[in-house]
This record gives sequence, C-alpha cells and structure tokens, in this order.
Amino acid sequence: MIRGRVKGRCWATKRIDDMPQGALLDVELENGTVLIAYDPLGCGVGEQVMITQGSVAAGYFKTVKAPIDALIIGSLDEDE
Repeated sequence: MIRGRVKGRCWATKRIDDMPQGALLDVELENGTVLIAYDPLGCGVGEQVMITQGSVAAGYFKTVKAPIDALIIGSLDEDE
C-alpha cells in the first residue's frame, strides 16, 4: 500500500462506459510524486488515503474489467 494526500480532482468528460461509479483524484505521495487514483469511496481534498496499484487495483472490480492502475482503498483518520 502507498500513502498519499488528495490534492484535487481530475475532470474527465469522456470515459469508458464500463467504468464504475467513482472519481479521479490527484494524489500527492509521501515522496512528492503526484498520481491520478480512482476513488470509489468519496474522499475529499486534504484527506490522507491508502492506495494500491497494478493488478490488485484493477482486480477490485468484479463485475467489469476496469482499466484502473491506482485505486484508493482507504481514508486515514489518524496518524500516530
């Protein structure tokens, strides 16, 4: 898993029809890299999130074959 912070939203007026409900978010990782992650949870700007990538991210969707490479799988409430 990778930790990051949501910096903003990406707007896509055209998407593949089979994409499930969710949003595309700009996420800044701890090392400063920014990536676009698919968010099925409804996270907001400023939230710390956990991300998974690759086949695990794409395999999350059982009903469709979604072309997802980075998936937000959790929102971190606290950091000890």
